[in-house]
Amino acid sequence: MKTRTRILSALAALLLPVAGHACETITFEGRGYAVCEARTGEDLRIFQTAPDGRPFGSFTRVNNALRGEGKRLAFAMNAGMYHPDRSPVGLLIEDGVQRKDLVVGPSDGNFGLEPNGVFCIGDRFRVIETRAYAADPPACRFATQSGPMLVIGGALHPRFLVDSDSRHIRNGVGVRADGQTALFVISEEEVTFHEFARLFRDVLKTPDALFFDGSISRLHAPELGRDDIGFPLGPIVGLVVDR
Repeated sequence: MKTRTRILSALAALLLPVAGHACETITFEGRGYAVCEARTGEDLRIFQTAPDGRPFGSFTRVNNALRGEGKRLAFAMNAGMYHPDRSPVGLLIEDGVQRKDLVVGPSDGNFGLEPNGVFCIGDRFRVIETRAYAADPPACRFATQSGPMLVIGGALHPRFLVDSDSRHIRNGVGVRADGQTALFVISEEEVTFHEFARLFRDVLKTPDALFFDGSISRLHAPELGRDDIGFPLGPIVGLVVDR
C-alpha cells in the first residue's frame, strides 16, 4: 500500500504544469531519484568537444564555454560510456557533426548488454535500439549511443533480474511516446537495473529508455542544489538557457 501511494504521488507531481526547466526529486519503492525534464523546442545539446578540441570533461567547462553566448546550463548529466581518454564508446553526433561511428554487435561491459541504443535529439526526441537505428537512421542534430536499453517498446530489457544483487548509482534517459518530452534520471541511492527500468516504465511512462552509466553518474541541477564533482566525464547532455 505504501509503495502504491508513493507511485501515485510521483505520478501526480510529474503531471503538474512545470514552471521553467524543472528538476525534482521523487521516491519510488523507498528509493530517491532526481528527475529533470526537457521538451522539444528547448535548447538541449550534447557536449563532447570543447573549443580547444579536447573533451569538455566537466559541467564547469561547459558553463564557461556557454558564458560567451550569454547562456548557462539549466541542468546536465553524463550521457554515455567513454574510454579512458574520454572519447565516446559508441555513436556521437555533436551539432550535426558525427564524431564517432555507431557500434553494432557485441562489445564489452554494460554497453555490450544488447540490445543497446541511441538517444537522438532532432525534430523530436527518440530512444532507438541500435540495430533499428542502423537500419533507418533518423536526422539527429545531437546523438549519443549507450547501453543497455532499459525499456524497449514498453518492455523491460529481457536480461534484467528481479533479484539481482548488482546495485549502483545509475542514470539514464526516457522519452515519452509522443517524442515531445525527454526525462533524465539519476538515482540517489544504489539501485538494480530492474528497479531503475521499472521507474521509467511504470512511473515516468516512457515506452523507451536508455541507460547512460553507473557509479560515475553525476548531475548538475542548480535548483536542486547539486553540482556533482568527480573524475572527468565523456559526453554530457545539458539543457541550455539564458543566463
